[in-house]
This record gives sequence, C-alpha cells and structure tokens, in this order.
Amino acid sequence: MPRSRATTPPMAYKGDRLKPLRAFCQTARLGSVSRAAEALFVSQPAVTQQLQALERDLGMALLERSGRRMLPTREGEVLYELAAPLVEGIDALPEAFHRRVRGLDAGELNIAANSTTTLYLLPKLIAAFRAAHPDVRVVLHSAITADGADLVRDNTVDLTFGSMVDVPADIDYAPAYRFEHMLIAPPGHPLASRRTLELADIAAHELILPPRRQVTLRLVDQVFQRNRVPYHVALEVDGWEVIKQYVAMGMGISIVSSVCLNENDAERLAILPLGGLFPARSYGVIMRKGRMLPPPARAFVELVQPGLFERGDARGGGHSER
Repeated sequence: MPRSRATTPPMAYKGDRLKPLRAFCQTARLGSVSRAAEALFVSQPAVTQQLQALERDLGMALLERSGRRMLPTREGEVLYELAAPLVEGIDALPEAFHRRVRGLDAGELNIAANSTTTLYLLPKLIAAFRAAHPDVRVVLHSAITADGADLVRDNTVDLTFGSMVDVPADIDYAPAYRFEHMLIAPPGHPLASRRTLELADIAAHELILPPRRQVTLRLVDQVFQRNRVPYHVALEVDGWEVIKQYVAMGMGISIVSSVCLNENDAERLAILPLGGLFPARSYGVIMRKGRMLPPPARAFVELVQPGLFERGDARGGGHSER
C-alpha cells in the first residue's frame, strides 16, 4: 500500500486563532499565566484554556514550569519566534493606522498661479495652509492661468489658482473670490475728480495694460469693441505692480482688478470705481475633472472652499483670465 501523506492537524481555534497565540506570547514573555491574564484583561482560567487548546491543536507542549516561572519549551521558542511579530503587529495596528492617516497630510502640494494670484491672493492662503499642515512642502509654479490649466491636465501640478471666464469641459473651476474692476490714474489726472465714468471718458486717454497674450487686455478690448468706442493702448506691461508704478509716474491710466489694490496705492494713485462698465473677476481653484486629488491638495481646496467636495460645486464648462 502506498504511504499516506502526512497531514497538518486541524486547528480548532482557526476561527479565532489570535486569542490563543496572544495568550501564549504573553505567558512566554511574562513567565506567568496570572501575569499574562492581567496584561490581557481576562481571567487566569481563560488564559489556561487558550494555552491548552493551542498545545492540543499543535500536538506538543509549548510551555513548561521552571521554578516559579513558565518558560517556552524548545518547540515553544520556535512558535514564539514566529507568532510574536504577528501578535505585536495586530495589537499595534490601530496606532499604526492612525499614525499613517495623520501622515497623509505630509507630502508635497504643487500649485500653478499667475503673478496676480501669487502676489495678492495666495500669501494668506499659503500661510494658513502651512500653519495647519507644517509637514507639507508647497511648490508654486509660475504660469498664466491658461497654461496652468494645461499643467493640471498633464498632472504636472495638483491644481491651479487663478481666474476663468469660460471653463473647458475637462476642467473643474471653483471660484472663491470676486473682485470689481477699477480705474487707476495719476494724482491730479482730469478723470480723478469724476464721480461717474463712461467708456468714452476712459478711451480719451492713453491706457497701460498687460500684454495681449493675457486675457485682461482681450476683455477690455471686447467691452470697447462691443460698445464701438475706439481706444488706444500706449504701453503693454507685464505685472500689476509695474503698471501701477507707471501710472503713478503719469505715463497713462489703467483698468485693474481690485485684488491688486491696497491702502498704500491710495496715497499715490487716484482710484475710481467703474460702475459695472467692465465685468467683475472671480478667482478660485482650477482642477482636472475626474481626478482624485492627493490629500494635501484636497486639504488646500477645503481651505479655500470649505465643503466643496461634499456639495459638488466645482463646475466645468473656454478661456481663462489673467
């Protein structure tokens, strides 16, 4: 007759194998059934039953008494070497899990932004984010918003912070701030004393505006063209701080978003409301539609727009603003 193959004895405690292994490991470590029971917050008979079941199922003695201590047998030492890391790992799982979850806040956050948002809107937001998530490394990428949308599409950045008018179908835009357009002029300029302004009043003077590759000039052009009012751009300058400086020097007037104006500007510039002649501008978070943002990016979006992901307010839908 062929020899029958040896089989591993069935383990009756297989449905709950952790309890007897934990009882064994504690007894082997502490050298006492009673001390093991105290460590496990169970009765001494319960530990004894678990040890007996384990020895019965494995078919050999695992512990032996030496004086007043219970020590593992040779076979028990083998089991302890195998079981102790498993039991310790299971027991440490909750703490390790919560530590790892807290660690999700660590990492890197990549944001694309143009000079306007980087200079005027992001500083306070970044400061608040860093205070809440000091382990996250924040990297700012300089890009006009249209280019920032492309960086979002190819995952070069996690998100872009900027302004959009028409939103492409593959992009989510969550506007968070709204700013009116203002006219700035040098002190003593003929328009400085006007209470109301018309497009013709503005068009009668030389304008200083951002370059044509940015949307600001195109939006201004659309308003003048739609109303059939001719105007003249005397100087194209990149950067609102430079534009404000040139206006203060008397080189022309400009149409700017109120986001770039502060109290100090009122000392060197005449600032006039435009009464809705030009549409207000929104600024917010630009994301790739359908992408699951990493935890740091989600935390930043929640800072800018609390509850956005629960509400599903990000919307898709052409060209971006500077």
